[in-house]
Formats: sequence, C-alpha cells, structure tokens
Amino acid sequence: MEFLCYHRDRVGSLPLRDAINEEHWSYMDRFAKELIARGPVFDSAIEDSLFGSVHIVDLPDPAAARAFAFDEPNYQAGAYRDVLLRRWHNSLGRTMWEFPGDRSTGEYFFVLGLGEGEPADTDLPADQDDLVAFGPLYSDDGTTWVGTAALVRATGKAAARAVLTADRYAEIEVNSWTFGGRR
Repeated sequence: MEFLCYHRDRVGSLPLRDAINEEHWSYMDRFAKELIARGPVFDSAIEDSLFGSVHIVDLPDPAAARAFAFDEPNYQAGAYRDVLLRRWHNSLGRTMWEFPGDRSTGEYFFVLGLGEGEPADTDLPADQDDLVAFGPLYSDDGTTWVGTAALVRATGKAAARAVLTADRYAEIEVNSWTFGGRR
C-alpha cells in the first residue's frame, strides 16, 4: 500500500531539525527500499524557507504508515506542527530515482489538491516528462478519493498548479520542493 506523508514544520523549528538531522537520516535509511519519493518542501513565498517534508512510501498497511509518520525523529521532537497521512496511488509506477528528467534543470514543486466528491485527476496528464511523482489520494480504506498529489518540474508556481484541474479541489497548495536523501 502506498502512502503520502506530509510533515509540515512548526514555525521556528529549523534549529531543532538541524540538531537531530542525523537521527532523521538514520531513520529514513531504514525505509530506503520502501520510499517512492522524498524531499523537503519550501514556502514558495519566502525564498529558502523550509516548510516541511514529503515522504511517499510503500508499506504493508495503514498501521505501518502511521508508525512511519509518527515515529519519525522530527515528529517525536516536536519539529512538526501537523502531519497529513493519506493512501496514495503511484500512477507513474516508478520512484523519484527513476525520474527520466535532468534533476539539475528547472524548478520543482509539491502540488497538493484536496477535494471531495467525484474523483479528479486520477489519470495521468498527457505530458508526463516533468512528473517526478503523481497520484490520487484516498481515505485509509482506499475507497474514497480525497485529492491528488504531485511532484513536478515546472516553470513556476502557476505552471505547477496547472497539473491539477483547478475547479475540482477545495484548495490547491503549491510549494517548492527538492529531491531528498542524504547529501
């Protein structure tokens, strides 16, 4: 089962995150084979402002996903203000490490659309060259569509937002993102 885990930072928590960075890396190393994508999210309105982290992971069940999200060292230490954890479907069928594009070119964004009712954007967009990850979000039991999430290379925030059908979501959040992992 695939899950999207979006940890959003508490204001002022960067020194805490820096202090326990190795604990975070060691924790994530334990899930290297299960990770589909990962990386920090930055507030697009404030340059270089860490806003949170996205982890897309393939785990056996919702209980394992909750353990992954809430046992994470930054969460345990109080660095995060909240966590969004949702079932996700890997529409691309690949990991970020298999992204065919040049990682050193362009801007990358995390696009999160939350909605209800008839599912939207459950099929891949026609142009997939700039998609790092893409897929619909579901309720814990996997039956109710609750939105869509994507990691995308785009020429700006508006172009990134355009990967989702705007009028089908109550809200679409777009923030800068970068490929995660040990540096």
